[in-house]
Amino acid sequence: MTTDIVSGLRKRSAMENGSFSTGDTELDQAVRQWLQYDKNPKTVSMVQDLAKEGAVEALKKCFSSRMEFGTAGLRAAMGPGISCMNDLTIIQTTQGFCRYLEKSFGNLKERGVVIGYDARAHPPSGGSSKRFASLAAAVFISQGVPVHLFSDITPTPFVPFTVSHLGLCAGIMVTASHNPKQDNGYKVYWENGAQIVSPHDKGISKAIEENLEPWPESWNADEALKSPSLKDPYQDTHTEYFKAIQKHCHHRGINKTSQVKIVHTSVHGVGHAFVQSAFKAFDLHPPYAVEEQKDPDPEFPTVKYPNPEEGEGVLTLSFALAEREGATVVLANDPDADRLAIAEKQESGQWRVFSGNELGALLGWWMFRCWKQQNSDAAAVKNLYMLSSTVSSKILRAIALKEGFHFEETLTGFKWMGNRARDLLDQGKTVLFAFEEAIGYMCSPSVLDKDGVSAAAIAGEMISYLATVNTSLSQQLTAVYKEYGYHITKNSYFICHDQIVIRSLFERLRNYSGQKDSYPTECGRFSVSAVRDLTTGYDSNQPDKKAVLPTSSSSQMITFNFSNGGVATMRTSGTEPKIKYYTELCAAPGNSDVAHLKKELDDLVDAIIENFFEPQKNKLQPKPE
Repeated sequence: MTTDIVSGLRKRSAMENGSFSTGDTELDQAVRQWLQYDKNPKTVSMVQDLAKEGAVEALKKCFSSRMEFGTAGLRAAMGPGISCMNDLTIIQTTQGFCRYLEKSFGNLKERGVVIGYDARAHPPSGGSSKRFASLAAAVFISQGVPVHLFSDITPTPFVPFTVSHLGLCAGIMVTASHNPKQDNGYKVYWENGAQIVSPHDKGISKAIEENLEPWPESWNADEALKSPSLKDPYQDTHTEYFKAIQKHCHHRGINKTSQVKIVHTSVHGVGHAFVQSAFKAFDLHPPYAVEEQKDPDPEFPTVKYPNPEEGEGVLTLSFALAEREGATVVLANDPDADRLAIAEKQESGQWRVFSGNELGALLGWWMFRCWKQQNSDAAAVKNLYMLSSTVSSKILRAIALKEGFHFEETLTGFKWMGNRARDLLDQGKTVLFAFEEAIGYMCSPSVLDKDGVSAAAIAGEMISYLATVNTSLSQQLTAVYKEYGYHITKNSYFICHDQIVIRSLFERLRNYSGQKDSYPTECGRFSVSAVRDLTTGYDSNQPDKKAVLPTSSSSQMITFNFSNGGVATMRTSGTEPKIKYYTELCAAPGNSDVAHLKKELDDLVDAIIENFFEPQKNKLQPKPE
């Protein structure tokens, strides 16, 4: 026992003198630098304890590689070390971002930035979204940059709205959206109100590496909060945002008298108060709130995953409340309220959770219908645009072909749609709607990102209107498909933590017959008619075989077109250990044999899984049921 105590004291003394050793020089150096820079007693203590215990593997996990700053910013678990979200990595990231903004804008010190945050917290490491936001504010204020820091939690869409509304240089939202509770993130918007795209991510990343040592005032969050350079945009943004979204309210009379009962859940996130306000702005009756989930709670106690995309498991309490209140529709936001899921009770008594593509079809139809009623000039439609990401349903393309407006496809992610929408708006075009299959909808150009708050109110009005013509959402969706052609989709994913397996899976598809760029020509009984690879830039449909959409070698993404009208995209996720697949069968208007179409798509998906994914060979875990 005495020997253990002496050995422990020796280790502690070595730690304090910075002379401990794990036998890995680079790791030792990273840990020493961390202890020299970090002023958060909880993360310092966690690192010291790991070093004392000689927990080399755990230290490697924390220190082997810095979180990568990409176009989505940062997303990682909260905890100690350079691979996690914590006080020090937030300071280092913000110092780099600040220097990059100083280079990019001569008037940064006049215009400033906005910072918002959700309700996430991680007591063991002392990290929380609010704390991270305060430290980010301290960094900017120490350099004389004015900061608009929200005094309370906000939905993510409020940050891009504020960037545009106040004409700021940039915005930061501290959130991990619908990730597991231990995660947090740092999402960045540019002066145009859209998320950053390359090469900004690389420039910011380089600037972070050049500014790792905390500046003298970077830790002074308490002082920064008293600075005259700090303003609170909460009240002004709240007022202006709800004023802006009212431009999309077209049936106030129906809303006021509607008898439709709607349930809303914010899944322990920030959305409750804001969706209530959005319904009020549209003169809709307030939705019934799921009591157990309406207040922000970083533990997300009632759900396994706080992601409405996961479907019924997240909505169990909502369905129970709806049954009690006699409500027929459930709306659900993810924890930072930038996404929206909808479920509807069917005549059978079962609940139907709509996919993101089905909601894209419904909202796209509704936005165009409302626009058409307001615009009698037939030529105006030529100025009208809708956007969706390349892995989303092609239903908007079908509607655009018939109705005469423009449809454009972008790469996956709202950063691409937001930036393209800004370009079009700057050219005097009208961008009516944009969506992605991951339940993200942009129904108003005042937010150039997905927005689950405005989408909830607009969906509420659509539901109220449909009730006046005795039509359910399911019936209206069928009507849309009958008019524009059935678009049946099936999306899912496999979990894979091994980057080598992921790489070899995609490389096998690129060298299918053993030669370079020899992609599959068939998949089971299905014939492949075209291939587009946005990792390498290959597209068999283009005369020069070069893809039109931007390519990125850092992520995997291949799209296969099949002779039967099927389309399938396989891609890696930027924020999770997943290989996702997105499949769709597009039928011409008039082909209404839904059972046959569904079976054809099911067979195609089975063939893709067996021949392209090879889950047994690659030890892939299917999506948990």
